[in-house]
Amino acid sequence: MTDEQELLIANEDYLKAGIHIGTKFKTKHMENFIYKTRNDGLSVLNITSIDERLRLATNFLAQYAPEEVVVVSRRENGWKAVKKFAKLTGAKVFAGRYPPGIMTNPGLKNFTEAKVMLVTDVWPDRNAVRDAIKVGIPVIALCDTNNQCNNVDLVVPCNNKGKKSLGLAFYLLTKGYMEARGLGEMQATIEDFTVE
Repeated sequence: MTDEQELLIANEDYLKAGIHIGTKFKTKHMENFIYKTRNDGLSVLNITSIDERLRLATNFLAQYAPEEVVVVSRRENGWKAVKKFAKLTGAKVFAGRYPPGIMTNPGLKNFTEAKVMLVTDVWPDRNAVRDAIKVGIPVIALCDTNNQCNNVDLVVPCNNKGKKSLGLAFYLLTKGYMEARGLGEMQATIEDFTVE
């Protein structure tokens, strides 16, 4: 494992948020990110891989202006985190139901154009991922051990179901994005991204 100084946040903070705790089901897509399977059957994700992929995702997102970024979270545990990301960065966010055709039908009054999409879970956010494919933009996805990663350009392995885990992931993505884009120093805390 990497020295703590090299991680985006202390190893114990990753562990406390449960960002590494996967599910009892694992796909071949996620095998390379799994550190071990516990006696209770839960797969555990590699913290170093999580950290590396969060950095990659941040650097990739930072190539795009806020108005070019769309973040989608059908999963309720991610709503507060994605809304905070949007508020601090200026990115577009769909928390809850993703409106059909919002990116593919220019006739809609709320038609949205983007150059990159970030989703909290490829399964509940599959309609958004399909739209991204149709319009030809890259997809970054937070993926748990049970996710299929077809049509995903950049996988960020993590527990994408827990409130604390999603809060921490979006806290780090927001902080990194703001620094890389020169949007000022982030004043928010991890708690600001986590559902009570």
